[in-house]
Amino acid sequence: MEDSPEQRLSRSFAALSDPVRRDIVARLTIGDATVSDLAAPYDISLQAVSKHLKVLEEAGLVSRRREAQRRPVHLESQALAEMTGWIERHQRRAEQRMARLEEVLADLPSSDTTGTSDTHGAGQ
Repeated sequence: MEDSPEQRLSRSFAALSDPVRRDIVARLTIGDATVSDLAAPYDISLQAVSKHLKVLEEAGLVSRRREAQRRPVHLESQALAEMTGWIERHQRRAEQRMARLEEVLADLPSSDTTGTSDTHGAGQ
């Protein structure tokens, strides 16, 4: 059974909740790399990096292929595009809501233009 887009999106965001996995994805934006290449900057085992890659692979963010003796890890940019699209849609909606709020606030009369004075003497 194939996952729904909502399930894939949830798995992708969950996979990127770990800073090592986010860094791996960032490094793969430069180009494909082997597990050894990806493990080099970390003080963790190749097995631990492989586990991180498995999570990213299950989320659809990376894939692996065989090239002779190498198995380079490849970033699946379409998965990032889906995440970016989701973020951008919700960002636009939030910005539109804030713009409407700013319009409403701008239309409210300010306390200086109402012509009333504070007769209860707060600070006067």
